[in-house]
Amino acid sequence: MSGFLDRAKEQAQRGLHQGKQKIDDVQAQRAGQDLVKRLGEAYYAERHGTGTPEGTQKALDAVENHARTHGEDFLRG
Repeated sequence: MSGFLDRAKEQAQRGLHQGKQKIDDVQAQRAGQDLVKRLGEAYYAERHGTGTPEGTQKALDAVENHARTHGEDFLRG
């Protein structure tokens, strides 16, 4: 009985870890998509005279930093 409970506990912990990892992945995906949206907004503003090249570069740097940290999957979603 003890072995069964240990295996069940281990399986439950593994499931919790996988669930947390999935949540973290989804949050990183959403954050990356938000950064890409901000980059688009900065570029649009720059092209229409209400933004600056520095603002666009700052937004691009944020996207690139996120991609280095979390990978580029958010660019495909």
